[in-house]
Parts: sequence; structure tokens; C-alpha cells
Amino acid sequence: MEESIISFKNFGFKYTAQAEPTLKGINLDIHKGEKILICGPSGCGKSTLFNCLNGLIPASYSGEATGELIIEGKSFKDLDIFTLSKITGTVLQDSDGQFIGLTVGEDIAFAMENDNISLSEMKERVLNAAKKVGIDAFLDHAPHELSGGQKQRVSLAGVMVDNVEIFLFDEPLANLDPASGKKTIELIDQIHKDTGATIIIVEHRIEDVLHRSVDRVVLMGEGSIILDTTPDKLLSSDSLISNGIREPLYVTALKYAGVDITEDMRPGMMDTLILKDDDKKKIKEWMEGIPDKVQGEERPVLLETKNLSFSYPNGKRALKNIDFSIRKGEMMSIVGRNGAGKSSFCKVICGFEKESEGAIYINGENISNLSIKERAEKIAYVMQNPNQMITKPMIRDEVALGLVMDGRYSKEEIDERVDEALKICGLYPFRSWPISALSFGQKKRVTIASILVMRPPVIILDEPTAGQDFRHYTAIMDFLKSLNEAGYTILLITHDMHLMIEYSHRAVVFTEGEMVADGTSANILPNDSLLEKPSLKRTSLSDLAKHLGVDETMFIRKFIKYDREVRK
Repeated sequence: MEESIISFKNFGFKYTAQAEPTLKGINLDIHKGEKILICGPSGCGKSTLFNCLNGLIPASYSGEATGELIIEGKSFKDLDIFTLSKITGTVLQDSDGQFIGLTVGEDIAFAMENDNISLSEMKERVLNAAKKVGIDAFLDHAPHELSGGQKQRVSLAGVMVDNVEIFLFDEPLANLDPASGKKTIELIDQIHKDTGATIIIVEHRIEDVLHRSVDRVVLMGEGSIILDTTPDKLLSSDSLISNGIREPLYVTALKYAGVDITEDMRPGMMDTLILKDDDKKKIKEWMEGIPDKVQGEERPVLLETKNLSFSYPNGKRALKNIDFSIRKGEMMSIVGRNGAGKSSFCKVICGFEKESEGAIYINGENISNLSIKERAEKIAYVMQNPNQMITKPMIRDEVALGLVMDGRYSKEEIDERVDEALKICGLYPFRSWPISALSFGQKKRVTIASILVMRPPVIILDEPTAGQDFRHYTAIMDFLKSLNEAGYTILLITHDMHLMIEYSHRAVVFTEGEMVADGTSANILPNDSLLEKPSLKRTSLSDLAKHLGVDETMFIRKFIKYDREVRK
């Protein structure tokens, strides 16, 4: 019989401030050396389960636990957070929140400083851990100088120096570009193979995690375990979709083609997928049946830049000769790694920064000399975090603020515009609510409503789906799609390749301040050389097309066309 390192027995937990328990009747055994993926929609209880394992419950969050949770033979009630930290190493999604030291080396060493370890041994262990995660060249750097992926490696090295037996990863892909996310999953897999430690990953991006194999997937919903099974069994069922979790793209394509997915097809990973000749024939026939004509009239150019360049006061050139255009009614994605110039480009066209060279046009009018306020009437910017934009306690006051500050509108016109924006954003029933009572997604809608009242022709959104599970992702994007269909031109700064595929008419790729590609997702995603510099990655659709021996660009293009028809 396999040895359980973690055992939940009819376990429940209720926070002090809540009437109902967040976890109910959890029965789960995790065996020594296993690699487990825990997934589920937002609010399902996976974070609470995670915090019971790392000691934040009850150290930071009070409440009542029922049943049993045994970790390495001891009840979690008898394990303080310090003792648990010697057993479990936690890597949080916000790596910045874990940094203590002034340098990478100091931060990695922090866990050993209270253990009476000699300086020479400490240096040796720090160097060994840093080498294992590929961060040894940055030991003298400050943590804030690193990329998101590098910061995660520092956090991982920091828990590895203690030789913990259990590694806990909380949404490790949340703040990473696709290429960095892929490398993170590969690194976690390598650590698992090298150490034999138990690995627990909490993540809703199933396809990305299954880039490497896991032993089991635990699906949670409403505080309970719905399913505890292998990836092959999970992906041969409809459990993910029925519980609000996105399926891998290749699984969706197989289902669209009418392929009956069974466990013996090994669908848990694209690399292990077995397709019979009849299945391949089905997929090819489905693909051939999708018309490949591009229809629709070409709309006039709304926003355009010519030879746009920008340098920061320190002389660093952030943008180089950008020739860009977006047509009226388009929904376009801007992609590229952090520091590629995406945000700088949007700041310049919004007027937050002044271009060094070139010009910006709206409907053929040069707006380079317009103030930020004047430009805001034409180009609106929605930040990633709505809490950074909201200044009023009540919904209606926040949405009306721009019109009130403008001073040109009567109370009647303000009320009319606010009501209209609230209805468009699905917030009218909550118009008298305090903003504090809203979810993150609803707050995002408030920030969008406060912009819609100004009726700008162009709306820019920074990472609109970051950190959202599939249900919330779909709700936000369907909402933006409805705005787009209502005539708003939408520009999306994103790392989300699913978003590119499912919603963008076009995508532009930024690398080192230059725009290196402009085209459809279908043309960009199969191009390995084009994906490398902006830290994108191949999709499973490209891999499936290659497996079938069909043209990747055509396959992706037809999948996108079919998928959009299905989603209408």
C-alpha cells in the first residue's frame, strides 16, 4: 500500500466571518512522491485547501476545522506555521510578496538564517539551489530587477534550500507570459524528477499544466471534491466544461469534429494522444467542411500611427518607428513579453507619454498636440486592476465622475448617459450599491462603464482576463464582444493566447520596442521563429495539425472560424 504524506478525512473548514463552511467533507489521500493538480472555478475552495496545507490556516485566517488533516503523520492542528515550513515549501502566485532579502542570494538564504547554519554551508546550499532553477547568474541582483518567471525561480530556490518534502504551487502561471509559463511547468517537472518530492499545483489553466504529466487531477466545486482521477479519464469526460473549466484546445477540436474521446486514446497530454485512422479522417472531413472565405467589408481606418518613436528621459528607446493602424469596429490584440513596448505604445497614444518622433491620427486628424483630457475623449484606457482606477465608494458616483468633472453636461444628460452605460455593462440593477460589495469582475465592469459614458471611439484594456477562471473569462470577453458589436473599437494588451484565438480579429506582436508582426492569430501562432522573441508559444492546435499532417495555418484558421460560430 502506498504511503500517504497528506490525508484529509471528512475534513471541513469554516471561516470565522462566514455562516457556511468553505470546505465540506474533503476525503483525499496524497501519496509520497506524487504530482497532483488541483483545479476548479473561483470560489470552489481550492485556495482554502491550499492554505490549510501551508499553515496560513489557522496562522493568518481564523475559523473552525472539522474532521482530520494529517501531514506527515501529524494533525495539522498540532503543526505551527514554522514547523510546517520545514515540511512544505510554498511558492505563491505573487512572488513579490515572498521577497525578504535585498538581493536574490539573500532572499534564497533567508530560510536558513535562524537554523544556526555556517556561512560556508549557507553559501553552498544557496548556490546549489540557484543552479537547479537556473538563477545562479543573478545572485547579486535585486529581486525587483527580474522578470516574472525569474522571480518564481527565486521563490522556488528559497524553499528548496530547506530540503522540504512537499512543494506547493499557488497559480504558478498567473502572472507569466506563455513561454515563461511553459518553462515554469518544465522546471517543476524537473524538480519533481530530481528530488522525488511531492508536488501539489493549484491552477485553472489545465492545458498549460498538462504540458508535462501529472499523476492525478483533483477537481473541486462548491467546497467539495467532485472528481479525483487521472488526466486521461478527466479529458475523456465532460467534467471540465460542466464545472466551468476550460478544456485544452486540442480536446475542443476533437469534439467539434465528432471524435469520441476515450481513456485508451491517452488524451491527458497532446504528446501522448493516440488517434486511429478513422479519427484522423473525421477531423480532416470536419476541417474540409468549414468554408475558408474571408467575408465582410473593409472598414475605414480609425486610429493610426506613423513612424512613432519614444524614449524615456534616461535615453532608453522604448518604441522604434511604429507604423500601426486599427480599423473602426475591430477587436485587436497587442502581444509580446514584458518590456517589449506594448504598454509604452498605449501610454504614448493615450497622451500619458510624449512621442519623440512621428504622429498619431484619429479619423485622419493629427492628435499629437491634444492634451490627455482631450485625448481621453477619443482613446480610453482601462487598467488591469480596477481598484487602481476606482475613487468613489458608490457605483453611480464612480460612473458619473468623468462627466461631472468635465463640467459641460446637465444633470439630466449625466443621468441619461450613466443609466445607458450601466445597462450596457449589466450593472443597472446594482446602481445604488457600494463598490465594495462587488466582485472583481463586476468592479472591472464599473471601470468600463465609467469610460463608456464619455463615448470614446477606441477602448484599450490591459490584460482584461488576467487571473480569471474560465467562467469569469468568458463573461468578461463576451461582454467586450458585445461592446465591439455595438460599434466600439477595442485594443487588448494580453498574454492570453486563447483570447487571441477566440476573440481578436487581428494581433500585432511587439519585440524590443518594434512591431514585428501584424496579422491574424492563424498566421502568427504556427510561426515558431515569430513566437520566440515575444515569449509566446505554440498552441496544441498547431501540434494537432502537425500530428494530422495538415497545414497548421489553415487548421487554426478554420478552427477559429468554427469556434466563433459555435460561440455566437
